[in-house]
Amino acid sequence: MTTEIITTDTLIVGAGQAGVAMSEHLSKLGVPHIVLERNRIAERWRSGRWDSLVANGPAWHDRFPGLEFDDVDPDGFAPKERVADYFEAYAKKFNAPIRTGVEVKSVVRNVGRPGFTVDTSEGVIEASRVVAATGPFQKPVIPAIAPQDARLLQIHSADYRNPQQLPQGAVLVVGAGSSGVQIADELQRSGKQVYLSVGAHDRPPRAYRNRDFCWWLGVLGEWDQAAMKPGREHVTIAVSGAHGGRTIDFRGLAHRGMTLVGVTESFNNGVVTFKQDLAGNLNRGDENYLALLDAADAYIERNGLDLPEEPEARETFAEPECVKNPLADLDLAKAGVTSIIWATGFAVDYSWLQVSAFDDNGKPVHQRGVSSEPGVYFLGLPWQSRRGSSFIWGVWHDAKHVADHIATQRKYLDYRDAEQREAELHQATHSHVADTVDA
Repeated sequence: MTTEIITTDTLIVGAGQAGVAMSEHLSKLGVPHIVLERNRIAERWRSGRWDSLVANGPAWHDRFPGLEFDDVDPDGFAPKERVADYFEAYAKKFNAPIRTGVEVKSVVRNVGRPGFTVDTSEGVIEASRVVAATGPFQKPVIPAIAPQDARLLQIHSADYRNPQQLPQGAVLVVGAGSSGVQIADELQRSGKQVYLSVGAHDRPPRAYRNRDFCWWLGVLGEWDQAAMKPGREHVTIAVSGAHGGRTIDFRGLAHRGMTLVGVTESFNNGVVTFKQDLAGNLNRGDENYLALLDAADAYIERNGLDLPEEPEARETFAEPECVKNPLADLDLAKAGVTSIIWATGFAVDYSWLQVSAFDDNGKPVHQRGVSSEPGVYFLGLPWQSRRGSSFIWGVWHDAKHVADHIATQRKYLDYRDAEQREAELHQATHSHVADTVDA
């Protein structure tokens, strides 16, 4: 980039999976564009995850349509570095116009003329349209209840890398979605005593009757749900591709020595208090699990599929002591807890995008990624168009919708009425005559 003002039709901010997908679709449609990334392509996969992370979906599923993982078994789970390499290779495949190491500082709408002025770390860009492809994992959230205690190491799951980074002692992991439960499992396998705070969650089978849960959600139409069911807004999903992919079973973790507790409620003088909701949260997770098995069985019978029965999938562990007699509180020092990992999710941060495209809570107002602010688009949001939006293949399909919308808008703007067409024809003819005389 230079100090000169650069102009482009569409500016994409972010070169993760969303930005790469967006660039591909715009390239196919012939829409001039630039992608800016403040770090490296797919940087969040490289440095924003723990060391042992693998994709939560199998390689045949968690990819874009135009490129397969050539070194990962289709039913395997790609390591995080391999996923990042995949997106780099995909971008090279169509020569995506990505500029790395460039941070977008602000985007403001122009006054009295179309488009936006974009201030970056390497100069100014004028763009007719802006796509915010920065995804949902922008700002780690640690709840306000976190204790002010210098004796404890407290980190967000975004900053966790491996067990060796933690001091000696037990660990409290707050949050039992995919990240929290995988981190808790890894810490327990490393020999640490782990307390896992479990809230409301869905717990699908990793696989059932020779089909991954991603396949089941596909054929059962679950990926195409347009909106979250009422009352499920704060329900996380506990699923993992670690260790070859296994169903998350909280009771199984407890029988291996992990202590399950309810939702973390408060801290006071070194004592943490838990809600007495552990059994209820586990039971509702079981209901979600069994409902998918029932739907799968019904689908198999309805379609006459020859898939092996799996009665062991319905076997359950005995209720562990920590569930029968759940802890109401825990003295962290007496329990030897020296670390807390907050697997409590993320918030969006669009402070750089200074346009009227957000509600009172700072969340984007959009329809399938098309913002309420003309010319501004969002990509990579959970439930952007459907349940599958948060998966790699889902963002690719969302990007196609947004790109098609941009292409349609360009066609409208290219329209010329009869008077304009006549004036352009007259100017072209006049220019041709002038060129002939000069010759």
